[in-house]
Amino acid sequence: MSDTTTKAPTVLVVDDEQDIADLYAFRLDDHYDVRTAYDGEAALDAVDEELDVILLDRRMPGMTGDEVLESVRETDLDVRVVMITAVDPDVDIIEMEFDDYLCKPVGKETLVKTVDQHLAISEYSATMQELFSATSKIGVLRAELSDEELDASAEYQELKDRVSKLRTQQQELIDELDDLEAAYRAIDRTP
Repeated sequence: MSDTTTKAPTVLVVDDEQDIADLYAFRLDDHYDVRTAYDGEAALDAVDEELDVILLDRRMPGMTGDEVLESVRETDLDVRVVMITAVDPDVDIIEMEFDDYLCKPVGKETLVKTVDQHLAISEYSATMQELFSATSKIGVLRAELSDEELDASAEYQELKDRVSKLRTQQQELIDELDDLEAAYRAIDRTP
């Protein structure tokens, strides 16, 4: 007899405000296997190969979310990291290796949609994943900073250039796949 049940994706919620972490975990519990950590050290202790998505607060006493993110990225784990924080973003986020950035408060629908989106993205190519992360940063910065601030930021301009290059790479991959598919169809039609 085969086991037809599939394991739910695993999400780690990290926030030093226990009530918030528990609320997010409660909101996600129907959909995923959810773990919680209430500080940076506990978060790193909970990081393993079973994790699919980490929802990470930036501002925590002791080890900050930025430091947790850096430590997670030093591993070879393939895990999506979404910063969920009350810290208003600035151009400093451009160099951070997160996959998405949400400003608190975040409702249930947004939490579930965000996790689902990142689970889907994890199936894409590295180029597509990087493109999504970069465009997410642009969206966050556009929402938080003025056009004048963005125009004056060399880091932001470099990020826009990176997005353009990634879009070109992604289109080239799509074109290659289209050419390959056309070639297979031509072969199938050959008598």
